[in-house]
Amino acid sequence: MDLINSGIDGALKLFFAVFSWAPPLVGLAVISALVGVGMLWVFKKTSNQARMKQVKRRVYASLLELRVFADEPGVTWRAQKSLFAANFRYMGLALQPALWLAVPMVLLIIHMESFYGRAPLPVGREAIVTMGMAPGWDAHAAAPAVTAPAGVEIAGPPVRAEAAREISWRIVPHGEVSGEMVFRVGGTAVARRIEAGSRPRYVPGTNVRSALAGVWEPAQPRVASDAVEYIEIAYPGATLSAFGVRLNWLVWFFGISILAALVMKKRFGVVI
Repeated sequence: MDLINSGIDGALKLFFAVFSWAPPLVGLAVISALVGVGMLWVFKKTSNQARMKQVKRRVYASLLELRVFADEPGVTWRAQKSLFAANFRYMGLALQPALWLAVPMVLLIIHMESFYGRAPLPVGREAIVTMGMAPGWDAHAAAPAVTAPAGVEIAGPPVRAEAAREISWRIVPHGEVSGEMVFRVGGTAVARRIEAGSRPRYVPGTNVRSALAGVWEPAQPRVASDAVEYIEIAYPGATLSAFGVRLNWLVWFFGISILAALVMKKRFGVVI
């Protein structure tokens, strides 16, 4: 899984670098349109297109019956039953391509969160870095030693939350920062990337130790110490703006990809 994550991240970093000259929404629009076309191709290859055409004709026929025979309860009732049955059949036919698309789409969205879903830490504003400890942690033992990159101040002593098995530090970035915090846990050095400033960029999520958690937090190398479960920095969420409208990146992503699919479906000869 680590190899797959590295491959997806590498491809997205290259794509992000190609569009680094433009606002983030430009690159997101391109990748969303490509995803929309890719979904069309998968839908065409994995669905029963002939059967879907038949079911859609049945839907249209039922709707026409409802309009033409609106004053005849018996015909209307039969048309309604036929319409519901056709809709259920259509959903069943659409389920197979949806299952084919589910895993790659989920993986893509998880990885894209690091590029479009998080903003770097604001300069001059406090943030919290939290280390989750493994079971058996001694809350009264010395806290891990921390080394911050230039431009990042550790603003106070560590705070322990014994019940949650967490240690937290307050930090303040004083300029544009793209570096690593290093925690010395026992005899092991554990690194955690930190990003601060105003420039949009790749902002990785939580460092985790387990392989299962790594599926949902793939952007960082897994924690090398058995004493630590995760290291998290409380990054603010990012939004993308166009024509005065500011929205979460997922809204833009799904909106553009669906629009691209609808525009191109006739060219690809796909029944949706």
